[in-house]
Amino acid sequence: MDDENDLIALRRRKLEHLQASGVAPFGDAFETSGTIAEVREKFAEGRLLRAAGRITAHRDMGKSHFVDLRDATGRLQVYIQTKELGKDVMEIFALLDLGDFIGVEGTCFVTKTGEPTLKVSALQVLAKALRPLPEKWHGLQDVEARYRQRYLDLLTNEHSRAVFETRITILREMRRFLEERGFQEVETPMLQAVPGGAAAEPFQTRHNALGLDLYLRIAPELYLKRLLVGGFTKVFELNRNFRNEGISRRHNPEFTMLEAYWAYADFNKMADLVEELICHLAHTICGSLQVEHRDAEGVVTRTLNLQQPWRRARYRDVICAAAGADWFELAADDRRQRAHSLGVEILPQLVDFEVTQHVFEKLVEEKTFDPLYVTHCPKELVPLAKQNSEDDALVDVYELIINGQEISPGYSELNDPVTQRRRLLEQAGEETQKVDEEFLLALEHGMPPAGGVGIGVDRLTMLLTGAESIRDVILFPLLRPRKN
Repeated sequence: MDDENDLIALRRRKLEHLQASGVAPFGDAFETSGTIAEVREKFAEGRLLRAAGRITAHRDMGKSHFVDLRDATGRLQVYIQTKELGKDVMEIFALLDLGDFIGVEGTCFVTKTGEPTLKVSALQVLAKALRPLPEKWHGLQDVEARYRQRYLDLLTNEHSRAVFETRITILREMRRFLEERGFQEVETPMLQAVPGGAAAEPFQTRHNALGLDLYLRIAPELYLKRLLVGGFTKVFELNRNFRNEGISRRHNPEFTMLEAYWAYADFNKMADLVEELICHLAHTICGSLQVEHRDAEGVVTRTLNLQQPWRRARYRDVICAAAGADWFELAADDRRQRAHSLGVEILPQLVDFEVTQHVFEKLVEEKTFDPLYVTHCPKELVPLAKQNSEDDALVDVYELIINGQEISPGYSELNDPVTQRRRLLEQAGEETQKVDEEFLLALEHGMPPAGGVGIGVDRLTMLLTGAESIRDVILFPLLRPRKN
């Protein structure tokens, strides 16, 4: 720590020397010939180009210096000579450190080792870094520091930067895929008077001017369905949801979801759409439907097979396969005993259908890695889905499992306002204020039959990059306050 404090003190002294020399250590705009990648593309012997970036390497040859400049697009070597820049500029250059930002103008040439290089004829200080960067080859060894100081993680960890570039590609390709199929992107409220569309604990806030309690949304579903009532036929929203619940390897209180609704479709068509979308993303990002997950040393630990068609199985069938063919013939207490014998912990407050769902999560979901659509779930689990025409205890839904976790739920949406009211009241119990009367009013004006789908973008990114924790695919995950 003393060494680090000494380095910080030295940099601050250099900052003062720059200021005393009349140099602005946090400079103005600098016109470049493009990003560093674009400068390299424009490179031609003898051509004059301008580039800017962070100093990441410095090789001192006495009266000449080789310096590496980097930005998010790549690296460029620049060559700095005393006889070219003069004594005054070189005195300023001597006050610079690794991590500082500079802008340069120079002539293109190729070194004897074949390295494209700019011979600098003008140099401008753009920003002085007052703290040293972590050593490139060590990076941030503390995992929590990687999340808390993501900017340093991105600077020193090429794998981490590649994960977030992949995430950017996923979001861009999702939008393009849906827009090409006629879906329109919309925005719905994140502040809601009644949080709905999922069973989850919301974050609460208050609007002072209206004297109104509001909630950060747990899902956009009820507003997107209003748009179907209003005449839209294909809509999607790609944005944040918030749930005031636990944090884990697969859960962050703030997360990104895609929700899409398609009038006159059903859950089967939505499953086909999602399968096509994820396979498109796998081809685009991984170049294959065989998605390899690797450990920190680059060794393949698992290969997911996304080859189509994906398997589909009924909820009842996968439960019986995992927990016994007689599961649904057992008495409720016997189901609890069976679950215990299978190593599944059942909390006392769980009602019977929740016991079965907990067994599903532990013995089916967490053990399924290649794609599986689990269909026809109990209606208690999905109060916003349409009842099955052959068995009114079931709803027409799927749950897509890949890589041991739910990636996407999809429904044939319930558009019967009478049944919907009854379902929401059953879900609310004594807390009838949790029923969204404005949504039910909209539904009474008539909503077409429709299919709906949600996709967890964070989990999808984990799937396509092999990340082990949701924190590795969220730039700034929620963390506990730093300890003093």
